[in-house]
Amino acid sequence: MTNDKLRAVFEGLGFAKVSSVLASGNIVFGADESDVVVLENRIQQALHAELGIGGATIVRSHAELRALLDSDPFPGLTHARSTYLTATFLKDGARSDPGMQSAPEGPGTHIVGYDPVARVFLAVIDNSEQGKASSFMGWLERTYGKDITTRTWLTVQRIVARLEL
Repeated sequence: MTNDKLRAVFEGLGFAKVSSVLASGNIVFGADESDVVVLENRIQQALHAELGIGGATIVRSHAELRALLDSDPFPGLTHARSTYLTATFLKDGARSDPGMQSAPEGPGTHIVGYDPVARVFLAVIDNSEQGKASSFMGWLERTYGKDITTRTWLTVQRIVARLEL
């Protein structure tokens, strides 16, 4: 879906300062409503009605994302072509550790942790280990359903930068 069409849906809902981040499907906006569930449902209904987009809408506040960045969960690590720093956001994620002890870790994946405020798993994916990261991603989907989304750490940083304009 084009960013123009996505932005138009958000603008049609009356949100302020609507903008897109890259071609990632991430839209930043301002809203008077602070109830995340209400926002997610309202946006998802509009996306489905206007663009035929199903699936989950996941909303995080600027404060949640800023605190996540400020926590520096990947100290000394750099996102690179062969090593991705990733953040997997849970739609209905628990605010406490959701059971990471059962998450598969091995060659190709290093689980950094879970941030309960932003409701996000943080992991380092070694792309040189073909197919190894898929067990972690598959575990996330089996455990939390399809209402999750994974973004690179660079994308999370860009989203926060856009929110701070």
